[in-house]
Amino acid sequence: MAGVAEATQNPTSTRIGIRGMHCAACVAKVEQVLFQTPGVMRASVNLASEEAFVEYVPGQASLTGIGAAVASIGFEMVERGETEEVEQQHRDEYLLLKKKLIVSAALTGVILLGAMTSLLSVLPLGAPVWLFVLTTPVQFWVGGQFYRSAWARARHGSSDMNTLIVVGTSAAYLYSTVAVFAPGFFATAGQQPQMYFDTAAVIITLILLGRLLEAKAKGRTTEALRRLIQLQPKTATLLQGGGEQEEIEEIIVPLDHVQVGDQVLIRPGEQIPVDGIVQAGSSAVDESMLTGESLPVEKQPGDTVTGATINTTGALTVLATKVGKETALARIIDLVRQAQGSKAPIQRLADRIAAYFVPVIIATAVVTFCLWLVLGPDPSLTFALMTFVAVLIIACPCSLGLATPTAIMVGTGRGADHGVLIKGGEILERAHTLTTVVFDKTGTLTTGKPAVTDILPSETVPERVALSSEELLRLAAGAEWQSEHPLGQAIVQQAKAQGLTLAPVESFVALAGHGVEARLEGKAVLIGSQRLLAQRGIQSGDMLGQSEALSREGKTPLYVVVNRRVVGLIAVADRLKPRAAEDVRRLQHMGLEAVMLTGDNRHTAQAIARQAGILRVVAEGWPEDKAAEIARLKDAGAAVAMVGD
Repeated sequence: MAGVAEATQNPTSTRIGIRGMHCAACVAKVEQVLFQTPGVMRASVNLASEEAFVEYVPGQASLTGIGAAVASIGFEMVERGETEEVEQQHRDEYLLLKKKLIVSAALTGVILLGAMTSLLSVLPLGAPVWLFVLTTPVQFWVGGQFYRSAWARARHGSSDMNTLIVVGTSAAYLYSTVAVFAPGFFATAGQQPQMYFDTAAVIITLILLGRLLEAKAKGRTTEALRRLIQLQPKTATLLQGGGEQEEIEEIIVPLDHVQVGDQVLIRPGEQIPVDGIVQAGSSAVDESMLTGESLPVEKQPGDTVTGATINTTGALTVLATKVGKETALARIIDLVRQAQGSKAPIQRLADRIAAYFVPVIIATAVVTFCLWLVLGPDPSLTFALMTFVAVLIIACPCSLGLATPTAIMVGTGRGADHGVLIKGGEILERAHTLTTVVFDKTGTLTTGKPAVTDILPSETVPERVALSSEELLRLAAGAEWQSEHPLGQAIVQQAKAQGLTLAPVESFVALAGHGVEARLEGKAVLIGSQRLLAQRGIQSGDMLGQSEALSREGKTPLYVVVNRRVVGLIAVADRLKPRAAEDVRRLQHMGLEAVMLTGDNRHTAQAIARQAGILRVVAEGWPEDKAAEIARLKDAGAAVAMVGD
């Protein structure tokens, strides 16, 4: 029993959807009520993703109680669906807002023209009545969402930006409506009262534009998660049976049906569905999504493989050791979710200010009304109403509600135009404090795809068998034509780029994990590594030194053998992007330290770093190792930006 009691004290964390939040003040209210809920230890609310990350003690708090606390202030806790469902909700919200904005903008345009000119005066009933008719759908259909949200907050004794919008625009609308149908109430010295229909319509349209931009930003928050989740295969092929007098049976099952200890078959070109150990077969596995290594890694029985990596050449039988939420990819997805749910200190300060903003503005408007009513000139009621409306109208599109998200959208949008994706407004705000820029290698500093870098014919073979660079490439590409291996395909692509005509292949054998063997133009051609040559008893001759030099440069050397004689080397590597070195130099001239952080092997990483002009390199790290390295840099006092995946 003591063990059970102790277990109930262990906190658990979860993410829940929060519906009805529209501004920083909403975030502050939800966080406050969550912190006040007994048993809740931590809470962080994210407006962009409309969710809260909550850590609580199960014995002291429950999701039902947390939901009731959220409902007590007028918000709704919803079950957080799959990323695809959340994206569809954001798309639906965006399309509805877009439709309303189009209608609102069109009507507001006519209202502005009518208010500033005599355009509507020629119509029956006159301009004031038509301004009322045109503004009414903007006020109550387009702006209906503001009324609903404000009422939801009011029923629970609370207020938010919607309250400010509703009070301000309603005051302008009602004042103008009275001025249309009972002008004598506000008339003074024979002058007709001013109308503010255009003000109410413009404010609602501008706020709606802000909400549309906000909805677009929310839709983008799930893109990174969606791309990660799409890496997971939906099914797996299980191997069952295989006992005495029992045939092995292949069964395709949903991924969530795979259990630890199951044997899984992965064919060439398929994604590996689980973390596990290779039981049988050999192949090259593309692990670039996990480690950043652009070249595939050879796998033999006893080697470990990771879910969502891609099996490229041979079939593998894998014993599942981690499934579901225990896999490396699931942990990465969890890290991304936690990062999206985190909040910078400056944002928390803004949330606290926002919590007081709305009531302060309403109180200011009321005090202004009272002062003008008592001290203002005749008719004091008219002046009091006008100043009351003015305070609310000026305040309601406040920086926390419209200007800040608009500025962030413009800044991040301009960055995206130039290929720079900025994680959020707080990151943009802190950019000027940076001291260190950490680069991923594959696909960031480099192109992310293997390509031929060197073609080196042997200079010591007899003249009758010596080949030129073009002949060496043409022969190698012909032998690799049927290969599925990325290195072989890089050789083929280089030959195509040079316009070479490949010889027809008479026979072809893929040597899994070693290379290829083919016959063409009456020649026996072998392409592979030093290990393959050793297995076949072939001497590398004068090419060994050049092969080792290429390896030190981070390249993969492939021997080309014709009729058991080495005739040359072809090196393949992930190339540095054309502008990478220049960009690194510009950052260094700004006083920033450049660091490379990659899962690739140390020789390759150091070679690319030298080309890019980067002095500090951390290689052979997994995603969690990269996160730990970033944390170490921050602990040492660095302000860090990570450029990469």
